[in-house]
Amino acid sequence: MITIYTAPGCSSCRKAKDWFNEWEIPFVEHDITRIPLEKKDILDILYKTENGAEDIISTRSKLFKEKKVDFKTMTTAELVVFIQENPMVLKRPIIVDERKIQVGYNAEEITVFIPREKREAYIETLIKNF
Repeated sequence: MITIYTAPGCSSCRKAKDWFNEWEIPFVEHDITRIPLEKKDILDILYKTENGAEDIISTRSKLFKEKKVDFKTMTTAELVVFIQENPMVLKRPIIVDERKIQVGYNAEEITVFIPREKREAYIETLIKNF
C-alpha cells in the first residue's frame, strides 16, 4: 500500500494526491499535523532514503532554523523524537510503499509507483503526448 505523508496547504501534496487519483492508484493519506508519526513510520522512511535525514528534513523551514538543530550529530533515537515533536520539519509530500520512497512531488519520478497492470496505459499516454 502506498502512503502519502502530507500537511494542509501543501501544493506539492495536492499534486501528488491528484496524480494518484488520476491514475486510480489507491493510497492512504497521513496528515502529519493531525496524526502523530509513529517511531516505526519514521524509521521506515529513513531506511528507504539514500542519505538519511538529509533527504527528508527541510533545512530551509522556519522551524528548523528556530530550533538550530544539527541533525547530523543526532543519534537515530534523538532524530526520531525530534521529528515526532516537530513533524513540520519534514519535506512534503513523502510517498512510500513497501520498497520505494519519493520526497517531494516530481512528475517524472512519481511514475515508479505505477503498478504493472497500469504501465501499458501510461506508456500509451506518453506515446500520444510525444
